[in-house]
Amino acid sequence: MGRKSMIDCAVLAGMLAITGWTAELRAYEAAPVTGGGSISGAVKFKGTPPARVPIDVNKDKDVCAVQPKMSEELVVGSDGGIRYAVVSLTNITKGKPFEPMKPQLDQKGCEYLPHVVTMPAGGELEILNSDGILHNLHTYSKDNPPMNRAQPKFKKSMSERFEKPEVVKLSCDVHGWMSGWLVVQDHPYYAVSDEHGAFRIADVPPGDYELKVWQEKLGETRQKVSVKSGQDTKVTFELSTK
Repeated sequence: MGRKSMIDCAVLAGMLAITGWTAELRAYEAAPVTGGGSISGAVKFKGTPPARVPIDVNKDKDVCAVQPKMSEELVVGSDGGIRYAVVSLTNITKGKPFEPMKPQLDQKGCEYLPHVVTMPAGGELEILNSDGILHNLHTYSKDNPPMNRAQPKFKKSMSERFEKPEVVKLSCDVHGWMSGWLVVQDHPYYAVSDEHGAFRIADVPPGDYELKVWQEKLGETRQKVSVKSGQDTKVTFELSTK
């Protein structure tokens, strides 16, 4: 390698480090998984959960106030299960391929449905407007370019691409109570807890991992897990307010 080529390589390496592109050099490697196991369990609230707060709907009431609205920042069922918590592996670099998908986020009844939507990095999110009134999607992100796009009633669908993994807050400037989250992942090993707090992650290569749960009000919690071939590893997360 000549001196000029060596200098060019050094400059490129420096640029990658500065811009954060070095993470892309360690991209997730997709391959068929044989003898995989699974991780399943539940995300539970420890103690007595706070009461959900009613939302004051003060605009477009003929569409937005058809049903009473409650805050969804912490939804705990009668069995203590926490809904809308995102459970994911933090240290997996090789495993099953991403499933072909184009996730949807709907604006219906002046709410984001689902309240938490997940998608793979580099993919497109389809944004629907089922309300027939003006909405706009405003994203608050660090690694992906922020967006603030109006979606008038005649524009039933639009798409936006998110290249980098991160947690993105969503809001509508037209209807200030609307709030949701987009969680962009760089691997397919994640799940969103259901109304009972239950989750399941399948086709995990055998090995030792770190499992993380994220919830918008309660933050992050992590624990170690071991996955064995053909077996299901049970995990329970117990979260509480600080």
